[in-house]
Amino acid sequence: MTQQAPSKLRLKIVSDPANLASVRQAIEGLCAGAGLDTKACEEVGLCVNEALANVIRHAYGGAMDKPVEISAESVNGSVSISIRDWGNGVNPEDKPHTPRDPLKPGGLGLICLKQMMHEVTFTPQPDGMLLEMTRRK
Repeated sequence: MTQQAPSKLRLKIVSDPANLASVRQAIEGLCAGAGLDTKACEEVGLCVNEALANVIRHAYGGAMDKPVEISAESVNGSVSISIRDWGNGVNPEDKPHTPRDPLKPGGLGLICLKQMMHEVTFTPQPDGMLLEMTRRK
């Protein structure tokens, strides 16, 4: 009997970078089960990885013990993902745009999200931030 990939996923993790790889694998598995091609699965995985790294780095100031919830669902060949944190609530889209310096680490997360996902929405919460993103086939 073949095991079918889940069409819904809900993960509760703490903001430890050690959790990034397992979350990425789970998201890529859900994408594959939704029928996205390998490149699309890897791009969505990268976007989730970058978004979580930004939560850890910016929303939580590097703290490794703060809560993060990741929900994902595949419907009709598209994958919707939400990432909820209880950090500083700063909307990255409200920050002034600074040109990326290729000699400095960082600065690629938002670029990846905007180029690899079809929809990206940051919704400030009273106690943090909700990121919702969608990738279609």
